[in-house]
Amino acid sequence: MEVSSSSPATADVVGEAAIDAYLGMWSAMVEAGTTSDWRSPALAQYATGEALSVISRSLYADHYNGVVTLGEPVNDPEVDSVDPPDDPTTVLISDCGDSTDWLKYVEETGELVDDEPGGRRAINAEVQLQQDGAWRVTQFAVEAVGSC
Repeated sequence: MEVSSSSPATADVVGEAAIDAYLGMWSAMVEAGTTSDWRSPALAQYATGEALSVISRSLYADHYNGVVTLGEPVNDPEVDSVDPPDDPTTVLISDCGDSTDWLKYVEETGELVDDEPGGRRAINAEVQLQQDGAWRVTQFAVEAVGSC
């Protein structure tokens, strides 16, 4: 049986691929954060454009300042929309990520950078189908602790 491109099954498959890219981005950030490796090739597997630029600049700033990020966030993303419905190339994702156990430390001393705890934050992301056939996060916004 052939599935038409506008069927719910296709939207589900596209949504799953976009969520995989979104979660892959966070996983790559976790790994890169342990050494503040702003040049990690894994980042570009899951993010591109503005999203990749924001991640790389943040990691570079941490590297420059002798800061590493340890632990792991907890994500629970959901697909908000797929567009266009007939042949999706853009997926919008919402998440209430928890950074309680993913904090910044001074690399040299192992001390926390600040006394601000992590917590639950609203995250919105755009994931787009790329020319190479991969889904990558193109932009994302992380709100303040307590925003979800």
